[in-house]
Amino acid sequence: MGACRENCADKMEQFLKRCYYHSGQYNSEEHFAELDSKLKEKEGASSNRLFYLSIPPNIFVDVVKCAGTRASSTSGWTRVIVEKPFGRDSESSRELTRSLKKYLSEDQIFRIDHYLGKELVENLSVLRFSNLVFEPLWSRNYIRNVQFIFSENFGTEGRGGYFDSYGIIRDIMQNHLLQILALFAMETPVSLDAEDIRNEKVKVLKSMRPLQLEDVIIGQYKGHTEGSISHPGYTDDPTVPKGSITPTFAAAALFINNARWDGVPFLMKAGKALHTKKLVNLLYSKLIHYVLVCNWIIKALDFFDNYKTHRAEIRVQFRHVPGNLYRRNFGTDLDKATNELVLRLQPDEAIFLKINNKVPGLGMRLDRSDLNLLYSARYRKEIPDAYERLLLDAIEGERRLFIRSDELDAAWSLFSPVLRELEEKKIAPELYPYGSRGPVGAHYLAAKHNVRWGDLSGED
Repeated sequence: MGACRENCADKMEQFLKRCYYHSGQYNSEEHFAELDSKLKEKEGASSNRLFYLSIPPNIFVDVVKCAGTRASSTSGWTRVIVEKPFGRDSESSRELTRSLKKYLSEDQIFRIDHYLGKELVENLSVLRFSNLVFEPLWSRNYIRNVQFIFSENFGTEGRGGYFDSYGIIRDIMQNHLLQILALFAMETPVSLDAEDIRNEKVKVLKSMRPLQLEDVIIGQYKGHTEGSISHPGYTDDPTVPKGSITPTFAAAALFINNARWDGVPFLMKAGKALHTKKLVNLLYSKLIHYVLVCNWIIKALDFFDNYKTHRAEIRVQFRHVPGNLYRRNFGTDLDKATNELVLRLQPDEAIFLKINNKVPGLGMRLDRSDLNLLYSARYRKEIPDAYERLLLDAIEGERRLFIRSDELDAAWSLFSPVLRELEEKKIAPELYPYGSRGPVGAHYLAAKHNVRWGDLSGED
């Protein structure tokens, strides 16, 4: 359940009274016909039906066929939410789309990417298009590079079965990070209508330079012991095949070949078992001891879940000030004199702008300070979970945060050639210690494009 919700107990009780369980086989039309009869007992004269497919992708089509032919609403709408993965590459994704469209129209299919429901992602367009201070700067003329960063401070931990067949590029980069990039870089849409927004996102994806293998770095975490703290490597996980070369980390440099963004590096990186505070490592090691000694597994896992961290942020690094009068005050590191806009999607949602500022005193000493909007301090109201927003949108028929089929095809077209090359050549990932900052190759990739990873500066 996560954080305590307002009046959660009362609302949950009301909700559970309206929940029913019906058992059946995914591929049985007879069982879906029974479900249809059960639903009609509870529904009124007019009914709408929303099917949520949070199931293995190999049975998507079976369920859609049975639901579409035997359990669709006859007096209202029928919609289907499809949880990722949407295929493994361009070919399988197109085949899945073709199969789904045998039984559903495009406007009935809601491909859900929960990252698009996050508050800061929703606010991205508002920040840009309704603030005069940002919109004129949103181009190659002022922006030096843009970074999309996702990191987890834990590994697969016994859940490597699904992950090993997909890897970090398919799991995070091809969908979550690329969708955010498209929203960030798109031109001003004609309106806030879903189709107008999705049209602009597709244009961005189709304008992207083909991704080259030399602009991709992959890594895999290995076991690491520091003092009394020990963490197993990826291939030490019993649910992961021995000798697996599936990447748990990836970094990529992408470029958009249009007038607004020509030459601006868009860097992505995503990884598991990355740097975390030593306090969390200590708590983890103590917790493992607690589990082994006491065997209170449920309580222990609930306790540890609070210390698992997904970190996601967008970092916009602006160009150097031409002829900066104060360059001497920053010494030789001129990067410290550049402005940076950071949107932290999670945890602790925030927007902050790094600006140059004079330190009070008689001398002329400059400092880089933050103009900080921390959501928890500014807005006392609870921030809705991403899934809450997206499920409500699906019920209301609002499609702007869901992925259209041509958008999905363009996203796969960008990553499929590189994924195929990595797998055909069996390129081994660079190993990095559990709890480190990732493979060294990621730093070389950034340096190749004259970029520094902003999350490694230690300033945040």
